[in-house]
Amino acid sequence: MMDTAQYGPWSDLPPELLGLALKRLPSLADRVRLRAVCCPWRSNSMLQPLPLPFPWLTLPDGTFLSIPSGEIHRISLPEGACCQGSIGNWLFLMHNDDVCYLMNPFSNTRLELPKLAKVWKREIFDPDSRFSPIFYKLVVPFPLDSSSCSLVAALIMDNGNCGTLCISKPPIVTESFKDDEHPVLELEDVSFFDGKLYALCGFAQLFIFELDKDLGISFMKCIIHSPGDLGGTLQSSLRVVWMIRQYLVECGGRLLMVIRWFRSMAHPTSDDCFEHDRTIELEVFEADLRTEPVGWRTVSDLDGHALFLGQHSCKSLRAGECTGYQEDCIYFMCDYPWPKYSANPLRDAGVYNVRNETFMPLMSGTAAVPPRHAGQWRPTWFFPPEAV
Repeated sequence: MMDTAQYGPWSDLPPELLGLALKRLPSLADRVRLRAVCCPWRSNSMLQPLPLPFPWLTLPDGTFLSIPSGEIHRISLPEGACCQGSIGNWLFLMHNDDVCYLMNPFSNTRLELPKLAKVWKREIFDPDSRFSPIFYKLVVPFPLDSSSCSLVAALIMDNGNCGTLCISKPPIVTESFKDDEHPVLELEDVSFFDGKLYALCGFAQLFIFELDKDLGISFMKCIIHSPGDLGGTLQSSLRVVWMIRQYLVECGGRLLMVIRWFRSMAHPTSDDCFEHDRTIELEVFEADLRTEPVGWRTVSDLDGHALFLGQHSCKSLRAGECTGYQEDCIYFMCDYPWPKYSANPLRDAGVYNVRNETFMPLMSGTAAVPPRHAGQWRPTWFFPPEAV
């Protein structure tokens, strides 16, 4: 006669098995639910080293969209704060009085920033100008959570297609200038690489900025003068207009430029001039800084990394060290419309495989796609911590 099977309570699940289950959950919300089952599960799970969960998308109405499950989350933030971008798990928040700061909403840590909107206004010769900032991008040379260095560079783009670069040791501005005061500069994007500040200007021109001990720009130099053979042979027609956006990002020890090609179907009666824009191609190039002269070379893989692309934040992570990330893929969203259009970030979103040049949906087919949201928040990638 067989012995009756003996089962222990779920609360006695060995910590190593609990850790295996946690590592297979790409959603922070699912990890929180698992920890909430019982006190032993919570205490044991906090001892497990975990990969980063999948990032969230900020939505215009002030909520957060969990990828890929489609869940909507809310986080308690200071009243009147409006998200204009992010750096990893820090949100860039602004208020109506132009006060702005970086905040980690999980630790409630803040880093006070200069009033960037006023920095931009000081550069405008006409105080009654109709121009206004349409997006901000903040970059730092080292992760904010692991460095006492608070150097922050901010790119401010306005609807006159002019860029202002602000260097600060928060909350003090140490340097700022507009690209229209420098004929050779047409700022497109900025990024730190190996502790140095680089800027993408015009079409595929790369500049390096040297900062002195007072964090002023002591020297700037164009190190890639022409795009060279970058392709870009897409043709336009009467109903189709090709548009590009350029991104500069560090990825796996390489400085990359990503060119994003759009197809725009002409609809002159549409209130939203970006409504019918769709991404049709992504090209990746590496700045070969070891050659003379420096030039761009085509990249056919991301060396096992996943790249999250955006106007308000870019971040790369080694896919094997994270949950649910796909190697050699670029994750992108619809974050290019001006704030007044308040577009759904999923309207033009997807995952691009650099190796086989194919597109996949950003969200799974079973995930609920949120409706068009109204609000002033700008869509950006936000990376919650491994555990809460």
